[in-house]
Amino acid sequence: MLGSVEAHDSGHLVDLGPARQRGVLAVLLVHANHPVPADQFLDHVWGEHLPQRGRDALYSYLSRLRAILASMSDVSLQRSSTGYRLVVDEAAVDVHRFRQLVTQARSCADDSEALVLFDRALALWRGTALAELDSPWFVAVRTALEAERRTAELDRADAALRCGRHAELLAELSTRAAQHPLDERLAGQVMLALYRSGRQADALHHYQRVREELAEQLGAAPEPALQQLHQSILTADDALAAPVTTSKITPRQLPPAPTGFTGRDAELDTLTGALDTADGATVLISGLAGAGGIGKTWLGLHWAHTHAERFPDGQLFVDLRGFSPDGEPVDPLTALRGFLDGLGVDTKGVFGGLAEHTARYRSELAGKKILVVLDNAATADQVVPLLPGTPSCTVLVTSRKILTPLVVRHNAGSLNLDVLSSAEAHALLAGRLGTDRVAAEPDAVAELIRLCGGYPLALSVIAGRAQAHPHLPLADFTTDLRAFGIDALDDADVSISLPAVLSWSLHGLTAQQRTAFALLGIAPGPDIGLAAAATLCGLPPVRMREILRHLVEASLVERRANDRYAMHDLMRAYAVSITREEVDEQTQDAALRRVLTFYSHTAHAADRLLDPHRPPIRLGPPAHGVQPQPLHDVSEAVAWFDTEHSVLLAAQRAAARHKWHLIVWQLAWTVDTFHNWRGDRHAKLATWQPALDAAEHLPEPVPGIYAHRRLGAVHAELGHHEEGISQLRQALALAEVHQDPLQLAATHRVLARAWARDDARQALDHAAQALDLFRVVGQPVWEADALNAVGWYAARVGQYDRARDHCQAALTLNRRHHNPEAEANTLDSLGYIAHHRGDHQESVSFYRQALTLFHDLGNAYEAANTLDNLGFPHVASGDRDQARAAWREAVELYRQQGRDEDASRVQSRLDSLDTNESTP
Repeated sequence: MLGSVEAHDSGHLVDLGPARQRGVLAVLLVHANHPVPADQFLDHVWGEHLPQRGRDALYSYLSRLRAILASMSDVSLQRSSTGYRLVVDEAAVDVHRFRQLVTQARSCADDSEALVLFDRALALWRGTALAELDSPWFVAVRTALEAERRTAELDRADAALRCGRHAELLAELSTRAAQHPLDERLAGQVMLALYRSGRQADALHHYQRVREELAEQLGAAPEPALQQLHQSILTADDALAAPVTTSKITPRQLPPAPTGFTGRDAELDTLTGALDTADGATVLISGLAGAGGIGKTWLGLHWAHTHAERFPDGQLFVDLRGFSPDGEPVDPLTALRGFLDGLGVDTKGVFGGLAEHTARYRSELAGKKILVVLDNAATADQVVPLLPGTPSCTVLVTSRKILTPLVVRHNAGSLNLDVLSSAEAHALLAGRLGTDRVAAEPDAVAELIRLCGGYPLALSVIAGRAQAHPHLPLADFTTDLRAFGIDALDDADVSISLPAVLSWSLHGLTAQQRTAFALLGIAPGPDIGLAAAATLCGLPPVRMREILRHLVEASLVERRANDRYAMHDLMRAYAVSITREEVDEQTQDAALRRVLTFYSHTAHAADRLLDPHRPPIRLGPPAHGVQPQPLHDVSEAVAWFDTEHSVLLAAQRAAARHKWHLIVWQLAWTVDTFHNWRGDRHAKLATWQPALDAAEHLPEPVPGIYAHRRLGAVHAELGHHEEGISQLRQALALAEVHQDPLQLAATHRVLARAWARDDARQALDHAAQALDLFRVVGQPVWEADALNAVGWYAARVGQYDRARDHCQAALTLNRRHHNPEAEANTLDSLGYIAHHRGDHQESVSFYRQALTLFHDLGNAYEAANTLDNLGFPHVASGDRDQARAAWREAVELYRQQGRDEDASRVQSRLDSLDTNESTP
């Protein structure tokens, strides 16, 4: 009942009849093992809309339910003088099982065990409780159940916080807080998670926002508990520190197991045999003739869930989108980052390219028993970097191709998956439709099996449609399929046409639903949120949600967590074909332009939250029908970028294909700060190169200058010095030709960074030119940045008086303009200068102030650098214990961030601290 009202018997879905009949069963289930009088049924099921012969209808429904339940084990419907009673094991009813698990979780002394119980309880929810039942009683029960669910989610979050899992909770808690801004318990959890993640300022800001909401909406102040938490965060109370944990996250990335799975006994035995005979087996599941829809993923997930307990250290899963219709498979580097995130590794600190990420991934998996599922792979090259380096892990790969290099070079077992046999296809239909209905039309069933070609996806779609229309004979579906014909999926065999099955799926849709389905096929990225989908289709969000619900029910769209929707590759390809046939090109272009504008405007707003001191670009007002998604603080902006990142990259590619040059450039600009926060240099390179190409078609010079500059910066960061300098010189030349002092200043500033490693005097010269120009154009925030740069590079060449004067001026400007991150960087520079001038106590003071700001900002990356520097003045002043403490903390942070070379360098310094003089 935690979703639509359904019953399953031995894994098969039972036909429960029309909605009112399911409502009668729901009343019995809510009152399981207790008698329900007839009058109570009438009130609960019909409310004020009781028909004239309502009691007769009730008895008819009860009679039918008794017949349905008679064939099921361990359940019976009994009648007595006090009413009707459903005798059933309450653990078999999801509502009661949910409550049992939650009660067990709350009484559990071990928070880790409680988390498992909470997760099992919440996993029972399949959507809106008692969906489609709308009497006042059902509404009241649904509301109460939703309240129980929210309380369980809050209890689970408390347990997770006690387990030290604050970092992984942040995005989830932030999303809930946006939905329930007045929930003070939830607000406290968000604040605690932010604080424990090193984001004290964000935690305090969240409290302020909740306090203002309470005052505005309710005229009330926060409860004493929340006020006390706020005070404790202000004073950095030690009692708020995260508990010390000794274990990393155990990933559980498998999507839900396919329901109603049947057959494939031989293939399942083969997979299990491979696991039994060799640890570290790489098993490749391949479809005949590269066909999709043959059940590779279903088989893999069913087997993975069945044997999940044999992999106690976790299960990793990625859809590699090898045969995606938009031609954009997931590259191994992106997949690795997802795996490392799932393993609890901070990918922001993992530098380098594919080789470095693969090495870190294999190190994390070493000696662990983990199952890795690589779904929908295109080539062996896509898979090999994702193979663990330890024999304790098992890998399951699905692909439409036989990936011979995996078999030859990596000793992968190969399982060539055939279509279902007639007996297996018959069992699948019987499980979905019931044995009586299938047995009643043997000829029609045999014809359905033949026309569907044994493809599980085709059979399941037909079975779903037949379930939705229980009074239609199966022969009607056979006639429809025969009339349309069935083409082979990615094959020339016309006897198995999946598009015909999907075409039938559209028959029950309204024209608006059909157009929405078609347009969703052209949406960029692997999935889409509700707001973006509404913008794409030009509809209000409420109407779009209703349409999406219909599409989900029709098995045309898959609903995922956090109100996101996706299509399988096959379904998306079909939707695109419908778009080409039924939606004119002008309407397609208008829809795509709307959603790209939605992404560019929302990303621009998110960027303003991440870096409010960055001069914004002018996007112009959003077009009619475009409502950018509202974002309220930095945590929401980061969560939005994390969720939409792959979509934004796909959106830029879509804009490039349509030659919408301004949108291409704008999207590169809007994601740039986020890429800096994540240290994702490769993504920066991937977005700025097309932006440069697009800028050549724009009338204004600034986009081209900017693109050259950003490309130069990222090439320099990646160690491509010559290419970086070349791009920056082109930016400089363009800025000089167009006499743009602001662009000249910004380019000189980046040139200073590019030269910093190889030629500090060149860097100093460029920084000085940037400073002069920023003063001319009246940009005090950037003037402060240039002042600090001149100070830093002057110190690097031994000009300590000049360095100190410039950095002190930078510090004054940064404080005046409330720029704490720049202030921290300047304090770090002043610490370096003071140390080299011989004032080691002052150096320590500056470094400590910088550290405090970096910790408040949650900037662990720069905090590690400052701790690295802090050890030197401690050594110079003879305080080796403080130096050792600073360097140990630096080593720990470097390792957490994957900066292994830096960690080794500082560890070597630590090892020799007691025997040798340590110098900078």
